[in-house]
Amino acid sequence: MNQRQKERLPQIGAEVFIEPGQTAGEIDNWFKQLRDAGMTVTRIRLFESYMHHQDGSWDFSLFDMAFEAAEKYGIKVYGNLFPATVFTDVGGFKFAKSEANLAEIANYIQHLVTHFKDFPALYGWVPINEPGSGVLPENELINAAFDAWKLNEVEMEYNSNGFTRLDFAEERFLLEYNTWFLKWLTDEIHRYDPGSIIHVNNHAIFQHAAEYDFPAWRGFLTSLGGSAHASWHFGYFDRQQYAIAMSANSEILRSGAGDIPWLMTELQGGNNTYSAFDPMCPTEQEIAQWLWITIGAGSKGSIFWCLNPRRSGFEAGEWAMLDFQNEPTKRMRVATDVINTIRLHAEVFADVQVCASKINIIYTRESMWVERALQIPGKVYEGRTVGGAMKSALSYFEALAEIGVHAGFKEIREFDFSRADYSGEALILSHQISIPSTHWQAFHDFVFRGGKLIVDGLTAYYDERAFTLMGSAFPFEALFGATVGEFKFIDHLFKFPMQDPELDLSATLWKASLKLLTGKVVAADGTEIVAVRNQFGKGEVLYMPALVGLAARIEGDYSTLVQLLKCELEQIISDSLFVFKEHQPKVLIKVLQSGSEWITILINKNREQQFLDLLAPNLKADCLYADGGGLVQDDGRITINPEETMVMKWSASG
Repeated sequence: MNQRQKERLPQIGAEVFIEPGQTAGEIDNWFKQLRDAGMTVTRIRLFESYMHHQDGSWDFSLFDMAFEAAEKYGIKVYGNLFPATVFTDVGGFKFAKSEANLAEIANYIQHLVTHFKDFPALYGWVPINEPGSGVLPENELINAAFDAWKLNEVEMEYNSNGFTRLDFAEERFLLEYNTWFLKWLTDEIHRYDPGSIIHVNNHAIFQHAAEYDFPAWRGFLTSLGGSAHASWHFGYFDRQQYAIAMSANSEILRSGAGDIPWLMTELQGGNNTYSAFDPMCPTEQEIAQWLWITIGAGSKGSIFWCLNPRRSGFEAGEWAMLDFQNEPTKRMRVATDVINTIRLHAEVFADVQVCASKINIIYTRESMWVERALQIPGKVYEGRTVGGAMKSALSYFEALAEIGVHAGFKEIREFDFSRADYSGEALILSHQISIPSTHWQAFHDFVFRGGKLIVDGLTAYYDERAFTLMGSAFPFEALFGATVGEFKFIDHLFKFPMQDPELDLSATLWKASLKLLTGKVVAADGTEIVAVRNQFGKGEVLYMPALVGLAARIEGDYSTLVQLLKCELEQIISDSLFVFKEHQPKVLIKVLQSGSEWITILINKNREQQFLDLLAPNLKADCLYADGGGLVQDDGRITINPEETMVMKWSASG
């Protein structure tokens, strides 16, 4: 392995938790443990509370020992800013509380950065841990900024046709304020360490995605990251689905990063005893799955939270890759196995690119805003509560994974609608209840220029201000080929009668009755038209205003939805390498390309052994990694056992 390959390999590590009471010997040993495990990177929370004394003096000696040990063992350090906060604040600050507090943070940054910037082990800075607050906080500084923002806000050109509408001012301001604060922190760091690497790890992506303006962040970040703790962040999934959750989380980050690199800043490394929402300890197989999934989604690395357990306070004794005797757990050893596999095949992994399909799931932040604004107490149905829009989008991502399709997952503003031809591409809008007016024409252009659009649920029920678009002058009637007469609540689950092809689909909650314009009927319930297909320009729309994706997710069975997708996307799927010849429930695949070779990452979350046939004509497979006894036969058929991860290299046969 040459130096260039070494630098371009995914970097895997674990966070070293530094706190008072630790000895120089302990700290040295932890960095040695990282080195011995093959790990090359860490992140350190630089607690102001542990270095800034009440008399105003600063003592960096505790953290100096960590940086010196990192240099000694060749470990790169991300320095994570952690200004003074209460001891019980496990996640750290999200925003300054006042002008005085902003000045205190600036003072902390000045002392911190000027002290540590010349340490050879310093790799880059994380200006804030896990941005994203869920709601707009109330404090002196934010209230003043919000008032100023409202005075200077430019009214949008489209204004819901003059009707009274919801404003979503707090949500729109929070989106911009998150970006402003991250940029302010970055500028303060660069004041003392110009041009240094800046990285950030957002969290709870399925709940907080509407707060993150990733395209705006690309202008000042060096790389994008995330926290993906199953115990904290995967509440929309059960444990058997954690691999697909990690896959979707990774794809959202990959899309958000755009042209800058991304890496998973925090992966759950160990047991959470009292903290987080769902107590669990990752298995060795899950550790391998999560690492390989992030690599398969193009990550430049992953960092476990954490190496050593903290000793006091919230999370004490939790999350670690080492046991209480400072010995590596089996989880740590599995991470080393993955690292060794990557290093052994450095010539392949040094230059891999994601081979995503030409199918993208689209979500809109406005849908998340609207569904939250419209909540009232009552009986809970998944399609009409918070999370309905995201879970609906996830349903298609999960179903496509069981075909072997490595789909993209993008916020509407992250897809490039400017190209001249979209032949052989598809977008899926599943229950995206709010479509902003800025993108109405974009969807028309996408289909007119050859794209395939699949629409389900109450997509386009509202504009960006919760004004309903249903009724006269529906802006998508020409594109969809039909308009909605009404939506009627039916039941938690009911049959959805597709005729073309004949499929036993289910839907949840609502059924629409459609007025046919230019579309062709593909589903009817008696005399009521409930779904249409419409040709528009060079492309086509399948319009199913019912929650068929979410219904399949609720039922826990994607078999019929898979049949529909294989029919609707037949040409796109058949043009892809490495998709499954048959539906493979609870199996997922990631595909990478390295020059003239490909890497497939297969994970079996099915409770039964699976036999896989991949569409890979004239390619020969070599197994690089298998942690459960799986086999690749001479004819290319793959046997993969429950919970197993298999990584294969494919090259031209003969």
